[in-house]
Amino acid sequence: MKQLFYQALSRVRPSMSAYDVALTWAVLLLVCFGLVMVYSASIAMAEVDKDTGFRSTYFLIRHGIFLVIGLTAGFVAFNIPTKTWQQYAPLLFIIGVALLVLVLIHGREVNGSRRWLSLYVINLQPSELMKFIVVLYAADYTVRKAAFMGGDFVSSITKGLLPMLVVMLVVGGLLLLEPDFGAFAVITAIAVGLLFLGGFDWRLFAGLIGLLALGFVGLVVSSPYRMQRVLGFLDPWQDPYGKGYQLSHSLIAFGRGEWTGVGLGASVEKLSYLPEAHTDFLMAIIAEELGFVGVALVVCLFAFIVFRAFMIGVQAAKLDRTYQALVAQGIGIWFGVQSVINIGVNMGLLPTKGLTLPLLSFGGSGILANLITIGVLLRVDYENRQALRGFTT
Repeated sequence: MKQLFYQALSRVRPSMSAYDVALTWAVLLLVCFGLVMVYSASIAMAEVDKDTGFRSTYFLIRHGIFLVIGLTAGFVAFNIPTKTWQQYAPLLFIIGVALLVLVLIHGREVNGSRRWLSLYVINLQPSELMKFIVVLYAADYTVRKAAFMGGDFVSSITKGLLPMLVVMLVVGGLLLLEPDFGAFAVITAIAVGLLFLGGFDWRLFAGLIGLLALGFVGLVVSSPYRMQRVLGFLDPWQDPYGKGYQLSHSLIAFGRGEWTGVGLGASVEKLSYLPEAHTDFLMAIIAEELGFVGVALVVCLFAFIVFRAFMIGVQAAKLDRTYQALVAQGIGIWFGVQSVINIGVNMGLLPTKGLTLPLLSFGGSGILANLITIGVLLRVDYENRQALRGFTT
């Protein structure tokens, strides 16, 4: 099935422009749309929160600043050759792990979670940067192991799978101590997905998936906090003022939106009814104000970005640029998995997790990591186009 999927993607040839115009516009549309929706979703919260100085534009201004910083960082990332990212991937991974340790020691606690490092002006969330770093590291690991071990890598548990498994267990343990179960799920999906795309034996891969499923069940059962979230997800109306409160109001927002929504800015749920309306549950506000049309637009744009990421990866693989191919595919996995989880949570299809909607939700670290990642993806595509023209990068 994987080969058929790649064959279908490989029939699509890149245009002869210097960069992927369609992908760039899709990202810019999501970013601009997110700016509008964050402002709409956060007005009520900004006016009642004493820390904002009673300014309705508080979150709009901060989100705009984050976007400027993120777009600048993305432009810088685009101008860095992918070989440089590969060279420094292990070092970046060590720095990422150090930040995860540091956040547990000196992190800022919000709502029972210690996920942020205070930088005075802004708060840095290391787990967001770690998603990007894991893409670079897992791709580099797969390429290095394949080059060193040859065909033995794809079938070896002790030399191929076990080292990556140990590393991911360390990262996962640090994330669960924060706790940040959502980031752990996304990072696990990236690492496992890249091992599979790198050619790992499908039978061992199936066994790993089974073990991961058992592990996730064990994590839920062993934690009363996570168990309450699962129970609230199964029947939010059983306790609509307790563990089912957030999901029940999200579903109300979706129900009110119907086909075309109640109108931009006219949401009722954002008026202090739905918690985290401008971050984790932004999609619910989009559904309420813009209806099915708005939700469908967002889903289509994300689907296009993920599709383009895999197409760029396939093109890189055809040019024998294995590391670049895995990086592009890893980015596709990241954006695909995180957007599916966030939208699924908003619609009541998945248990509640603290995951934002990439490129859209409010959050400085998330926006920064997302736009740097897009810069790297566009760089992979740019180098593909240069190679097709006969130039070296």
